[in-house]
Parts: sequence; C-alpha cells; structure tokens
Amino acid sequence: MKLFNKYPFLIGEISFNYYDLAKKEELSYFRVAKLLIEKCSECGINGVNFHVGDSEYLHCKYEEDSNQTDQLSFDEYKELAEYCKKLGLVFIITPANIEIVDKLNDVVDVYKISSSDLTNLPLIDYISNKHKPILLSTAASNLREIKSAVKCIEDNSNFKIIIMHSVLSYPTKLEDANLLMIKDLSEQFKDYDVGYSDYTVSDNFMFILTTAYQYGAVVLEKYFTLDKSFEGHEFAMDEEDARIVRLSANVLSKINGYKNKQPLICESFSKRNVRKSIVAKRDIKSGEIIDNSNIDFKRPGVGISPSKVDDIIGKNANRDISKGSLIEYDMLS
Repeated sequence: MKLFNKYPFLIGEISFNYYDLAKKEELSYFRVAKLLIEKCSECGINGVNFHVGDSEYLHCKYEEDSNQTDQLSFDEYKELAEYCKKLGLVFIITPANIEIVDKLNDVVDVYKISSSDLTNLPLIDYISNKHKPILLSTAASNLREIKSAVKCIEDNSNFKIIIMHSVLSYPTKLEDANLLMIKDLSEQFKDYDVGYSDYTVSDNFMFILTTAYQYGAVVLEKYFTLDKSFEGHEFAMDEEDARIVRLSANVLSKINGYKNKQPLICESFSKRNVRKSIVAKRDIKSGEIIDNSNIDFKRPGVGISPSKVDDIIGKNANRDISKGSLIEYDMLS
C-alpha cells in the first residue's frame, strides 16, 4: 500500500471513541471499533488512528487512575489492521510503550508519537528503529523539543516524518487554534511535510480543517465518532463532517492552481482578443514617416504589441496603409 498518496491525507482518530457507543448499543468494543473503521472508509477518510495502551502504562501510582482502560486485545488490533488493509485504509497506532510496538509492529503502517511522548526519547528511538513513517505531534512543545525529537528519528531512520501541529486543550478554543503555526513549522522543517490534529468543535463548514489545509497542512487528523452528543465527543467529526472536509479540500486544490504567475491555457483565447495591436489611425501613404499622429492601439492583439511602439516610430511606410489596418514590420523600412 502506498502511504500518503492523496493530499490532504485525512485521518480519523478513533482512539478510545468506541467505548461510549459500545456501551449505548450493548455491543462489543471490537464490533464497534470495526464499525467505525467501516464508516471512515465510506466517508472519504484515508487512515485511522488507535491509541493503544491502558492506565497501567499511562499513569504512575501517584497520579489519579484513568477510567478509560484499553479493552481491545492485541489479536483484535491485528484483526482491525487486516480490516483496514481490506478497505484500503492506513492503520496507525499511537503506542503507549515499547511492548505495544513489539506486539503490533508487523501490522502497523504508520506510528504516531503522542505529544505526551515528544520528550520520551527512548520510546521515539525505539519506534524510529522500526523504519516506518511517523506522525510527530507537537502540542505544548517548543522548537528545541521538536528538533530534538526529529533528530532522534533521523539518527535511526530515513522514513517519512510528518510534523503535526496541534494544541493540548480539549476542546480547543478557536482563538487557541493558532493555525499560523503550521506555516512556521513548514519553514522550520523544510524537509518534511506538516499536518494538523484538530480538537476544536466542528462548525458546519469544517472551516478549521480546510483552513489548515490552505495553510499547508497536507495531513489532517480529527477524532472520529458516530455520535457527537456523547461527553467528550463534541470536538470529534462525524461522517458528514468528513465528507465536507474532503469536498472542501478538493475545491481548494482546484482553485489554488499554480504558484508561479504565468498565462493559463484558459486565458489564451481571451488574451488574444482583449490585448491591443498597433494600427493605422488614418490612411498612411507610402514613404510617410510613422509617428504618434498616425498610429493607434486597438483590439485584437494579433499584430505588433503597443509595448514595441518604439521599434516602429521613425520608420517609413513602404506601401500605402489604410485606416484601421494592422501595422506589420514588413510594411516598414
């Protein structure tokens, strides 16, 4: 499978979002996780991301335990990875520790480094030695920390790195999104693509993600859910949101066009007809000197351009030229 073969590459961050839906519908976590993958495939999402790891790995004994513990087995994750492959989706995991990397490496297409592990260089070192593409979350970080993590990856692997802008605030307020940081990351890390993980509450037009794409984020990630009414799901996207992102991004790709200013093929006919040529303002007799009194500039632009007027001023007409006729070089001597 060729990875990141479509930009923007849209990721549905399933994470632990299967919990609430499974409890509501009285279904197994695995069945709901598989359903979420299927819905991602149907609405134009390119890859899915699962956070793999439970509270034993995420919290020390001095910290309050999380009430969200991993309910999927490694075998179930492998089945989900195979299902992604069948549907043409990229299977991404955000691992909490080295053991998880070892257990799932054979089925993982892409690793994501959580912003909580941006300074966990031992884990980054271990993951980068698996020689797979890496999404590097940069939430709550400074450039020194990001560069240190990037160097750690570069020391071990030459695989693709995507620098992901995100904000460690759930949900992220609009005034905290700071999408201009995408442009800064693009300038600071010119050798790598930049992406954006969005945790703002979705609007009807998915303006945040489409703006991020316009600003240069070629990988877009957002939590995915089937029901935004669940607590904690309000800043996720659903199927309709994903379709809007894909549609809007396609429109942006079309209207952005070429960066370098140049005439376009679609302009060629109009350009010919609206540009002007040098014409005889009145009848010009053979032997008469061409000057500003006997020339004019009119459409279409199929003759000598007005920009070349200095090339013909002072020349003699070598034949009679009727009023309104295009003046050509072979008429002059």
